[in-house]
Amino acid sequence: MKKTLILFFVLMTASVAIHAKKIPVHAWLGGPGKATDQEIATYFADLKSKGIDVLMYNGGHDPATYERVGKLAHEAGLEFNAWIPTMVQAYSNKLDSSWYAVNGLGESALTHPAYVAHYTFLCPDREGVYRFLEDLYVNIAKVPYVDGIHLDFIRFPDVILARGLWKKYNLVMDREYPQFDYCYCDSCVAHFKAQTGIDIRSVKDPSAVPEWKQFRYDQITRIVNRLADAVHKEEKKISAAVFPGPSIAKKIVRQEWNKWNLDAFYPMNYNDFYLEDANWVGKMTKEEAKAVKGKSIVYSGLFICPNPANKALELDPENHGLTPEELGKAIKLSMKNGAVGVCLFTPDRMTEEHWKVFAKAIH
Repeated sequence: MKKTLILFFVLMTASVAIHAKKIPVHAWLGGPGKATDQEIATYFADLKSKGIDVLMYNGGHDPATYERVGKLAHEAGLEFNAWIPTMVQAYSNKLDSSWYAVNGLGESALTHPAYVAHYTFLCPDREGVYRFLEDLYVNIAKVPYVDGIHLDFIRFPDVILARGLWKKYNLVMDREYPQFDYCYCDSCVAHFKAQTGIDIRSVKDPSAVPEWKQFRYDQITRIVNRLADAVHKEEKKISAAVFPGPSIAKKIVRQEWNKWNLDAFYPMNYNDFYLEDANWVGKMTKEEAKAVKGKSIVYSGLFICPNPANKALELDPENHGLTPEELGKAIKLSMKNGAVGVCLFTPDRMTEEHWKVFAKAIH
């Protein structure tokens, strides 16, 4: 009888341990706006209780904001990463207007941004741009409550938009068009010519020049790896939100991110943007996990539908996303295909039904 009870206890303990395992869940969110410390603390405690483990928090450029919010995140039992755009920067007295990327028509992203007003992309070829970014990220990495730096918009503008966005912008992007193709500033053109002997401005179809594509991939890779070295010197982690693939990322935003020396990658596996269903999330995660070759880890970025009942009627694809049923499937497929966890964009888009499905899917 005693042996039977011991065996029963061992089996029950093992069962509890298995069921206690939980998928790591990160979440992109921003703030703090006008929220008080108490309001933030309450919100963070709620996220923790629902299964969120790590925050990717966009709080601007002031280290004091990350110190304040990071402390509250830690008190709630959450890891805290500063999520800050990289190449997209509004003009300020810390930047030179000549540092902004130039498209194939000779137009600056500062004065003629592609698609939307905030697409004011910097040129990765300028040393001044790197110094600005290094100063930004290192100062925030020095904050004790910041566990890591998370890069976003670490790329060129979309030379080809995801298919699901074509109708929104009234475009047919069947090839690379010069007004969306960057960067053709004097610095980039001169450095590319010195490297290859090719004057890219005299080429009829730059998209047919593989060296020109690789030059842009390498520009982004170089700036990422330099930033990684600088953040690692502060003994902090560094990661990035990237486009899917990297096959898609290379094609549409010049990200060859499998060559980046980062601690983690967060591919934005937003299936609706590509007119795909939740099965596509698993397919892309498999490619992404394979791409890092065990040198880094992948968190599958999932785009949440804020109003599932009206999804079919919603014209703007940026209001689409995973319904509760699709969310459960996407989480399962992400983990099955090599992700170590998932990241939600965003927890505020989650409905009550999303949270119910989510609670089951993460255990």
